[in-house]
Amino acid sequence: MQYRTLGRTGVQVSSLALGAMNFGKLGGTSQNEVTALVDAALDGGINLINTADVYSQGQSEEMVGQAIAGRRDDIVLATTAGLPMSDKPGYQGSSRRWLVTELDNSLRRLGVDHIDLYQIHRWDPTSSDEETLSALTDLQRAGKIRYFGTSTFPAYRLVEAQWAAREHHLGRYVTEQPSYSILQRGIETHVLPVAEQYGLGVLVWSPLASGWLSGAIREGQAITTNRSAFMPQRFDTSIPSNRARMDAIEQLATVANDAGLTMIQLALGFVTAHPAVTSALIGPRTIDHLHSQLAAADTVLSAEVLDAIDAIVAPGVDLASQEKNDTPPALLNPSARRR
Repeated sequence: MQYRTLGRTGVQVSSLALGAMNFGKLGGTSQNEVTALVDAALDGGINLINTADVYSQGQSEEMVGQAIAGRRDDIVLATTAGLPMSDKPGYQGSSRRWLVTELDNSLRRLGVDHIDLYQIHRWDPTSSDEETLSALTDLQRAGKIRYFGTSTFPAYRLVEAQWAAREHHLGRYVTEQPSYSILQRGIETHVLPVAEQYGLGVLVWSPLASGWLSGAIREGQAITTNRSAFMPQRFDTSIPSNRARMDAIEQLATVANDAGLTMIQLALGFVTAHPAVTSALIGPRTIDHLHSQLAAADTVLSAEVLDAIDAIVAPGVDLASQEKNDTPPALLNPSARRR
């Protein structure tokens, strides 16, 4: 396992991190299975665990909390807030009111007295940067969080937040957590260069592209991954973007085979090769999944392999741009465009 400095924090984290989205109802994992996954991940050298309040509506945090009991100091613990936790108004976003309340809820579910990295799950256009950063700075000074970061923020919002922190003399975001894989390379255009400019640590999610790069999806085979069961539109090859992904997969499989690598090693080696990336978040549901991903921990791709990948999916290109999750609200809400 490689270890890298998380931005400018001085904290050393593993180049692969354990993502907990599949823990609980969403992934169908039991507490015993989650504890076994955490045990195996730590034994494999992983020291960063990332979860979120919204994952199975708090169940993931509860399971992580039970799994790490008694060894809190060995783990860099990250969680995330901001996505809706209820249909009631006010139970989402990045206002001071909600963040203060929901952090306490996360601490209770996790069974800890502080979070190492507290992240805003998506940019909230209804809360100003000053509002959010002020709340996070106060929570940091109170000792409830050590650092704070963002997830899936557009590059211009990262810049705005850095300016606001300086303008109002507040703590600043020290990390960004974007989606990044061989099939989704759009963040190479602006997000990753901005992260490098401001010294942000980068924790990338979905490096296996929701299973497309796991090796389990190939031309002519039925797609039966866990994600395809509840997100069928992402795997319907009659959709042009999915057809493009399948075509790329077949070419990438040849590159991996010629290099003596699994598809997982190719995919994880690709994202961790980018100089802006600190860690890749893996989200195994089973021990077998975890071991196949840990096998990529020390994978270093040659220049020839990286060039071959560029020839299949060009730098800065998203094969499924509709899945970026960072579309500006002005494009999603007609009232923002019309009188």
